[in-house]
Amino acid sequence: MAVLPLAGPAVPAPPIESKQAEARQVLAQIQELDSSLELVIDQYNSAQVELDEIKAAQRLNERRLKIARANLGSAQGSLEARLVELYQNGSPDLVEILLGSSSLDEILDGIETAGRVSDQDAQILHEVRKFRAEIKQREAELEKARSRQEQVVAERAAKRDEIEAGLAQRRQLLDSIRDEIAELQAAERRRQARIEAAARARVAAQPSQPATTTTSVQAPTGAPPSKYGGVVGIAMQYLGTPYRWGGSSPSTGFDCSGFTMYVFSRVGVSLPRTVSTQYGVGVAVARSELQPGDLVFFNGLGHVGIYIGGNQFIHSPHTGDVVKISAITGYYSSNWVGARRVL
Repeated sequence: MAVLPLAGPAVPAPPIESKQAEARQVLAQIQELDSSLELVIDQYNSAQVELDEIKAAQRLNERRLKIARANLGSAQGSLEARLVELYQNGSPDLVEILLGSSSLDEILDGIETAGRVSDQDAQILHEVRKFRAEIKQREAELEKARSRQEQVVAERAAKRDEIEAGLAQRRQLLDSIRDEIAELQAAERRRQARIEAAARARVAAQPSQPATTTTSVQAPTGAPPSKYGGVVGIAMQYLGTPYRWGGSSPSTGFDCSGFTMYVFSRVGVSLPRTVSTQYGVGVAVARSELQPGDLVFFNGLGHVGIYIGGNQFIHSPHTGDVVKISAITGYYSSNWVGARRVL
């Protein structure tokens, strides 16, 4: 084991430029980590959506299975009553069929093969077969859904572990430059206050319009004009709300797609839960033709926000941050994916 010397020459403190360079390097690592976490979080949300759909399908299938079993019981009761009646009437064919059969299927086949069934009997046989087949089908579907559910739960747990490991690494990196981060955060809060004040003034100066009315400007590409510019004012009500992965309400916090989904729900628009599925909403819009209320996407469909005008958008960025306004410059410009106009 190496032994540290008890004394030695004093090591001079690194110059401020060196510490700032170190802080910038760590912040770049954190931004890269945040970018990768955004994609994993969206995959986690997607798994949760699929799990919810599986559970809903299971509940529906279980109800239908219960109905099919009740219908089968009724049809088999009718069949039993009819068999007793035919037996009591001394039908020799039926006696032979009953004595020679070891299952209900063989009885059904034998009765049909005898070729002496009335329309009423044929209907009873048809119903018994139909409900037995439906029960088998629904039991198979439920078993398949249970198997897929176990797989999705395992996938979601793995994604959660991956996210939590990434967050632990993020905290460790932040701890290494805590003092520098405190200074940067204070500067960022002052900058955000100026940005928000300017954005509020710009929004207030715009002509008042309901969230669902259309503007008079037609996009040159032929895309319909934005009719949800009013969501900008709604979104700005949540400035400062903490980021929380998996969050989709102001009481718990928002992740990026949870934020856009919640804001649009306030005007009666139901957006899907994940970034990738939100990218399928509405119509594509060129960056040069953005209008307030358009959804803007970044980082390989790992991040989404709402355009507010002035080359700015409002979004819930990442762990440790809050709902804020950012410019589509630098990182966001270089990681631009596209925009969609909600119709």
